Parts: sequence; C-alpha cells; structure tokens
Amino acid sequence: MRIRIAALAATALLAACSSGPTGPASTGPVTAEGTDDGSELTLWTRAPLELQANALVEAYNKAHKNQVKLTIVPNDDYVAKVGAAAGSGDLPDLFAADIVYVPNWTKAGLFSDLSERIGLLPYADKINKGHVDAGTYEGRKYVLPFVLDLSVMFWNKDLYREAGLDPEKGPTTLDEFKAQAQAVQRLGKPDTYGTYFGGNCGGCGVFTWFPMIWAGGDDVMNEDGTESLLDGPAAQKVYATWRELQAAGAIAPGSKDETGATWVAAFQEGKIGVMPYPATLLPTASKTVDVGVGPIPGATGGGATFLGGDGIGISKDSAKGDQAWNFLAWLTSEAAQKDVLAAGKSTVARTDLADPANPVDQVAAAPQSRTPFAVNFQQAFNAPGSPWVTLFRNQVYGDPAALESDNDAVTAVLGR
Repeated sequence: MRIRIAALAATALLAACSSGPTGPASTGPVTAEGTDDGSELTLWTRAPLELQANALVEAYNKAHKNQVKLTIVPNDDYVAKVGAAAGSGDLPDLFAADIVYVPNWTKAGLFSDLSERIGLLPYADKINKGHVDAGTYEGRKYVLPFVLDLSVMFWNKDLYREAGLDPEKGPTTLDEFKAQAQAVQRLGKPDTYGTYFGGNCGGCGVFTWFPMIWAGGDDVMNEDGTESLLDGPAAQKVYATWRELQAAGAIAPGSKDETGATWVAAFQEGKIGVMPYPATLLPTASKTVDVGVGPIPGATGGGATFLGGDGIGISKDSAKGDQAWNFLAWLTSEAAQKDVLAAGKSTVARTDLADPANPVDQVAAAPQSRTPFAVNFQQAFNAPGSPWVTLFRNQVYGDPAALESDNDAVTAVLGR
C-alpha cells in the first residue's frame, strides 16, 4: 500500500510541477565554491544511505560555518514525502533521489539548474557520467552524485576454500558462476547454499541481472526506454543459468518469495557461496564474511555493473542556492570523496580519485557501468507484481515458454 501511495504521489507531483525545471537558485555571483556564511541548510535522504549521509554531513559541519540539518526518511515513504513537499512548495534546500527517479523529478522541475556551477568545477569531466546524465534535461544539468551504489559479485572466501575453489578468483563467466555456486552446494553444509537472489523483488533483479545481460553484449531496452529487449540471446543465457541452478537445488529456498527485505541476510550470515550484491554493503558484509569482490560477468566473459545509488541537487524551493552549492561543491571535492566516502569503503564519484587497489572503484570505472533510464521505469520493473517480476519468475520457477509474451508486457508498460 505504501508503494502504491508513493506511485500516486509521484504522478501527482508530475502534474503539480508541470512548469518544468527551474533556473539556478542564486542570490549573488555564481562561484565554484559557493557561499559559506553560517546559514542553516536542510537536506533529505533515504534511509538506505543513512550511514554515508551522516558521515558526509558530520564532516561538512565540522569544517564549515554553514550547518546542514539532515533528515533521514524511510525508503518506502520517501517518494510520497517528496511529492507532498513539492506540491506545497516545502522542499528542503537539498535533497537526494534514487537515480531511477531523477529523470522524472528533473523533468518535473523539482531541482534547480546547476549547469553553470558544475561547469566551474575544475574536475567537472571526472564526475560520474551516469549520475550527471540522469539529471540532465534538455541540455541542462540539475544533479550531482550523492552516493554511488553499484552491483558487484560477492563470494565467501571461506566457503570457496572448503569447496576446493580459489578464494581469490570469483566467476568471470555465467558458467563459472553456476559451477562455483554448485561447488559450494555440494559441501552439504546445513542451511548453506550456492547462491541467492531476490526472486520476488523487481529492483533486485534489475540491479543484478541487467548487468549480466549487458556483459553479454545486449541491451535491456531500446535507447529511449520505450521497448523491452529482455528476450535476446544474452538475456536467455542469464535465465537459463538461474533456472539450472534452481533445478540443481543450489538456490536457497527463501529466494522464491524474497521481496528484498532480507535479500542480503543469508550472505552476511556466511550461508551463501556467491551472489550479486550491492557494493555499498561491503563494510557490513566484511564484518562477518571474508568477502571476494568482482564485476558481474556475462555469458562469455566481460563484466558489468548497474550504477545506482542517489543523485543530489538544490531544490526548486530553496532560497539559499549559493550556500547549498557550497555543500555540493565540497561533496565532490577530494576531502569528501576520499576522506569520507572512500575511508568508509564507499565508492568515489570521480574517476580521477579511483583507487587502483579497490576492486569496487575499478568496477565503477569499467566501460560497462550503466544507469538505464525510462520514464516508466518504476512501473515496468521495480513495482511489486511488475511485468518484469512476472518475466523472471516464469523463467526460474514457472513457464520459460512465456518469455515472448512477458517481454511484450514489459514493453506495453514502458511505452505508455
């Protein structure tokens, strides 16, 4: 019900803000640094990014006269809260947004134009392109990266050692992924399985299965996001791999009804051999598991990642544009990216600051790092009971012959 309310709020938000994107929120000359004059700034973000958001705000507040007041909003309530505030003109000075919502919210006019300000940054061309592109509308830039989250392959090195696998070498093809998961399964350890996935979670599938298709050389949608291409040869190899793992008993039984709420719990408990995973959870997983990290492989090799996370911008309602920009300029600086995010094992948002020794940074910088865009992305893929959920559940647990009709159903939603 909360998700349905959020979807309705997003629709109402688009209608209420149909005037389109706004100009730059500024009270003086635009500078690369912005204004640090002791103003209080308000910032909203989703609960999944609480750890990183708290660290960033604490570091900024210690080093600046401006002070940011952070509000953490439950993930399921975030879209509705933003929608209500947008309609009443009560958005905070700064707010972050799941990258899949950014194109709609940018088009709806929720963010102020940052094009001139971003252009003044000496490292503007080094900032993560996927997030900047997501917040670009009609050639104008409205959003910068807040926290990057990317999908990677995690494996349990201890279980790999027990299974006779090289703990330093994760899967580089889908067949290797299947073989390594099956090797862990053959250990016969109680409540321990080869792999796990969100079998009833559209967003989980998007985040981890789309990269397998990209690494196989195919796209998941056409360029304008109105047609599904989820029936191509690379996609079919992905489905066949998971179907064979299910037939072999190598997928944990809880996967079938997993809606995302406990998606990563079994791995963190040391009960899963190998699975695609959100990179932002590496610090948490590493507390209980000796974790191997690598890109998500395709049918014959290669590697890809879904470059997700949140973008951030200055709201249309802020009267403190210069001060808010001071926070955003600092956010993209080396002090924030390396001393706060990288130090906390999160991925940096600048290619020139990537650590060659950090496998997550290297995955983020890979050519196949993608952020797909579609106006109806939420309805087609992420929503409970979406046609995408129906498609992949049929491929693993139901009728694989339904692929063509299921793919057509995704296209029908995308093209609305």
